[in-house]
Amino acid sequence: MQKNPRQEWKVYKNVFDQFTLQVLEKLRGQGHYDELKSPIALGKEANIFSAVKGSRESERKVIVKIYRLENCNFNKMYSYLAPDPRFHDLKKKRRLIIFTWAQREYRNLLKARDVIRVPMPIAVRDNVIIMEHIGRDEAAPKLKDALPSNPKKFYDKTIANMKALHKAGLVHADLSDFNILNYEDEPVFIDFSQGTTTEHPHADEYLERDLRNVCRYFKRLGLKIDEKKELKKITK
Repeated sequence: MQKNPRQEWKVYKNVFDQFTLQVLEKLRGQGHYDELKSPIALGKEANIFSAVKGSRESERKVIVKIYRLENCNFNKMYSYLAPDPRFHDLKKKRRLIIFTWAQREYRNLLKARDVIRVPMPIAVRDNVIIMEHIGRDEAAPKLKDALPSNPKKFYDKTIANMKALHKAGLVHADLSDFNILNYEDEPVFIDFSQGTTTEHPHADEYLERDLRNVCRYFKRLGLKIDEKKELKKITK
């Protein structure tokens, strides 16, 4: 018998309001997932869970990412969204901003997946995104928790990914060892909610910050890096 979704989600610290429960039920009803499995992260702005879809014989995992409606920093979200040319007419209303934030991440993932390895976006509705689960039984670890076996090789692939994104007209804008997965010694970029087009007035600033964060991590592993040369490599 299928579990009562309201009871199923209730056990997770009561983090879901009535509206979000309805959204989750609609996405379940549309066949995007069948059953919640376990929490991956419960944050201030978003809760991330693994879920499964399909029968036991053909079961596969997906990720359910829920942006919280009540205690997220929607003013900060708006400050990132407003200058983005894709959302120039956005009204400053809490729920609209949060829904647009989720839409933005979904659209960024759609664009990024054409050029680099990212979780494939599956569906988005209001404040909830369903996306591909990266990993085998467990979610792939973040780079901060899993040192690459060959730091130089992993770094070069990370820079190549940043270059590919930039060539496609996209800047991650929140890149660091917290938002890169180490999946079988290959970088997978995640959390594209702050991602913006290269037409954004602060795109260059965001790119330089991304590079600085990445270089800081790999310098701690002993790599010698000239950030100015690397920036030219990404943008040429």
